[in-house]
Formats: sequence, structure tokens, C-alpha cells
Amino acid sequence: MPPIAQYLFNGLVTGGILALPAVAFSVLWKLLRFPNFAVSTYLTIGAFAAFAVNHGAGWRIAWAWLFALAVTGTIAWAVDRVAFRPMRDRRPFALAIASIGVSFVLENAIRFIWGNDYRSYDVPVTRALVWHGLRVGREQLAILGVTVALLGLVQIFLDRTRLGIAMRATADNPFLARVKGLPTERIAGLATLGGGALAGGAGVFLGLDTTIDPLLGTGLIIAVFAAAILGGIGSAPGALLGALVVGIAEEMSTLAIPPTYKSAVGFAIMLVVLLVRPHGLLGSRA
Repeated sequence: MPPIAQYLFNGLVTGGILALPAVAFSVLWKLLRFPNFAVSTYLTIGAFAAFAVNHGAGWRIAWAWLFALAVTGTIAWAVDRVAFRPMRDRRPFALAIASIGVSFVLENAIRFIWGNDYRSYDVPVTRALVWHGLRVGREQLAILGVTVALLGLVQIFLDRTRLGIAMRATADNPFLARVKGLPTERIAGLATLGGGALAGGAGVFLGLDTTIDPLLGTGLIIAVFAAAILGGIGSAPGALLGALVVGIAEEMSTLAIPPTYKSAVGFAIMLVVLLVRPHGLLGSRA
């Protein structure tokens, strides 16, 4: 198996990790009408929430992951109620700046509690599977499997449930949704809770695949932003497709440039998409 196959597989795993926060970022942007950059810090919160119970209480990583979903979703909901709800009628630019401020506050709270050291989860050491020279970690397979299952459930929720249909209706026309009697504020809160949970779960996956530190999510925000833009704002399948493209492109780029500069690939993808297809691969022109 040529080495390029390893880069492709690593890119697939990276794309799978990116997909969860990219879907959250994209759907929330469409619903709330502003890019919520605090999503990046929700990854970090999820990673440290799982770390706290994994090391402090001896929880297995699967239970710690579920705990991270609950904690991050709750914090995201609380942030929306306290910081964003009073500003709902402001311009999107003001809300985007507010989300950067929220991200800064949460990031420094994490630094105050846990410091700046790199950490890792307490998980059993397992031997990677090797197939024709391709090394596949068991954790990587678990990450891909859970990501596919979660995104499938998200799509079913948006397409088949009353709450999911109400979310899509609110995203398409919030004024008409209010006129029809839909509880738009409740819908926004529940969507934020779900988006925060997805981002927190992705943070645990990222911590398993690399290490945990207070800048875990901050270093990923450009890639998440690029994936959402590439897929089309408001499209969950588009965000998944965008995440896979960005993940593979970033990993493949390390064949030609140092890994330190691979985040520039996200910038390049955003620039090309905004110039050639501003509504994204699967987004609506409207």
C-alpha cells in the first residue's frame, strides 16, 4: 500500500472529526443568522469535561464522552440564553464579535482551571491494525463509526421529526415561523444545546486522536469555518461533505508543505469557494 493511502485515511478521520462541529456551526448559522465562533471552544470544553471524569472519577471513555455531550450542550444553551438571546435583534456582525468574546472568556476559564499543559485520556493501549502497510487505529475506526451514526441521526431528526421540521422552517423564514405560532426562542435554545453537544463530542474525538490542551478547538476553527462554507450554510450533508474535503486536503497538503502550515489550506478553500460558488456545494442560492 503506497504511503499516500495513509494520508488519505488520516484525512478521512480528520474530516470525520471536523464534520460534527461543522454541522453544528452551519446549522446554527442558518438558524440564528450569525457565525457562532464559540463553537470552537465547545470542542475544548467537551474534551476537558471528558478528561475530568475519565481521570478524576475513573470513568471509561465511552461514558466520559456521553458526559461531555451533556456538559457541553448545557453550557452552549446557557451561553445562548445569557449572551446571545438579549442581542437577537442586533446585526450579525455584532453577534459574531460577541461570540468571539465568549470564546475568549471560556478559553481562559479552562486555562485557569487546568493550566496550559498537554494532557491525554486514560484509555487502554491497543495495537493498530495493519493492512498492506496501512495503519488503522481502533480509536480511529470508532471515531468514524460514531460520527457516521450521529450525523445519520441528525439528518433523520431534521427531516422526520416535528421539532426538526420546525427548526428548518424557522431557519428559512423566522418571521413567518413566529406568525404561525412556532416557539422560535425555544427552538433556538434546543438547537444550540444540540449543536454544543455535537461540538463537545468532537472535542473528545480530537483529544483521542491527538492531545488535549486549552487551544484544542481554537486551532480547528478555520477548518470548521471552511467546511461549513464549502458545504453550504445550513446544509448538514453539505457540512459533512465539506469537512471530508477539508480534512483530506489538509492531510494531503503535508506531502508538499510542513504540517505547521496546513491550516492555510482552509483559507485557500474558503477563498476559492467564495469566488467561484459562494452558496457552497450543496447550499441554496437564497
